[in-house]
Amino acid sequence: MISAELLGFIAGALATSSTIPQLVRIFRLKSAYEISTAFTILLLSGISLWLVYGLYLSLTPVIIWNAIGAGCVATLLFAKLKYGRKP
Repeated sequence: MISAELLGFIAGALATSSTIPQLVRIFRLKSAYEISTAFTILLLSGISLWLVYGLYLSLTPVIIWNAIGAGCVATLLFAKLKYGRKP
């Protein structure tokens, strides 16, 4: 049987890696017009709160993947601000 912590690591890896194809596409095309700024800010806020929650309860998978996820989404927000103008 799979342990709860291992399940957390697998789920976190899958959820966090979902932003990577979007980041690659944005930086390759140098266009983030189609990305919603509100979505990105709300996602970054939610992930940051999950990180705080993980820190508060010392939940290693939650801490690791939400720290990485916050970095990815912060990069997405940076790309949106840099490349988000109408083509």
